[in-house]
Amino acid sequence: MQFLLTALDATDPEAPERRLKARPEHLEKVSLLRKSGKFLFGGAILNDSGNMIGSMIVYEFTDRASLDACLKDEPYINKNVWEKIEIRPFRLARID
Repeated sequence: MQFLLTALDATDPEAPERRLKARPEHLEKVSLLRKSGKFLFGGAILNDSGNMIGSMIVYEFTDRASLDACLKDEPYINKNVWEKIEIRPFRLARID
């Protein structure tokens, strides 16, 4: 089952610095999830100036509980980067 995560970063003055500090650990986790087939695609949400202000990720997990368990050690969650997180079931369009 696929899930779409959209997350907006906190907006306090220290938020961009927290994101940059947590980014290497976040990308390492994403790399492991990609290798296991659980990360399908994703990236940073940008503002009009090109600064990172959030993230979107499409995951592949057997169920929502499995995704939630995985997110328990997501650096952007544990290090207070993401402030508002939405997760919805998703279906990637198969276009030939």
